[in-house]
Amino acid sequence: MQVESQSVILIVDDNEDILFHLKLLLEENDYTVKTAVNGKDAIKLLSEIKSLPDLIISDIMMPGMNGYNFFATVSNTPLWYRIPFLFLTAKSTPEDIRLGKMLGVDDYITKPFNKEDLIASISGKIARNNKSNLLDKEIKQLLSSSNIQIQSPLLEKDQQLLCLLIVYWHDSTGPTVKESYPSDKNLPFSIKAIGKQLFHAATSIYGHDRITKSQGILLNIENIKNKGYLFFDSFPDDNERYGEKQYMLSVITPNLSYFNSLKIRNILKKISEKLKTNEDWDIKEYWGKILEILSADSFLLQS
Repeated sequence: MQVESQSVILIVDDNEDILFHLKLLLEENDYTVKTAVNGKDAIKLLSEIKSLPDLIISDIMMPGMNGYNFFATVSNTPLWYRIPFLFLTAKSTPEDIRLGKMLGVDDYITKPFNKEDLIASISGKIARNNKSNLLDKEIKQLLSSSNIQIQSPLLEKDQQLLCLLIVYWHDSTGPTVKESYPSDKNLPFSIKAIGKQLFHAATSIYGHDRITKSQGILLNIENIKNKGYLFFDSFPDDNERYGEKQYMLSVITPNLSYFNSLKIRNILKKISEKLKTNEDWDIKEYWGKILEILSADSFLLQS
């Protein structure tokens, strides 16, 4: 029988005692542990190792490169941005915690910490990331089996290949693209086909009863050489099998960092509220807001 490999966790902290005791705790819970004493050393390690860690735990106040800038670097690196990231820090003021959550870290745990809470958070974040990886594979298989043809881009700039679409679920017909911008003629792939397959893939992994609780999914859509961000929501509808009308708001673009996906999520939430209240809105206007986010420079935080 094949033995399942252990999950690998990278701990980044300049306190050697904390590194030692945290390493022991995680190894006692069947995790493989790698360590670094600051952000720069951690980046060097990530660049050199063959297999990436399944999760990163980092302090904030460190010499060389602090935790904020380390997180910014990880989040803006395509190979690393999907790794779950936890801050484990003594910075425990409400302002510190708000900033950490605003940046989009997967969890913010203050020292001293409860061992059971830390292990539970680690386990949950790794399980959620495994689902996202499964979703990537599912989408790749679905798009391959659908024989979707990708043509040469018709527009010169990658930023202009940004697509915003809305897909509604119908019990009789399945997922249906309700609205999109721009139109198919300005994109190198079929919006209708991609929209349907993204929705199908997500429900196959999460299930219809939990799809609207996924809190947003950042994807690498290899078949069309694009990134995708999916946001699911619903409003009550007694005529639907699940008692709600489920829908997906999706952004597809050649380049999308984790930082930008957090900003885009806020825009999609605003669109979703308008859909729930049946307010008028202009899809081109919101497409423009998302384009502004993707055009802006990334930022680093100072300690």
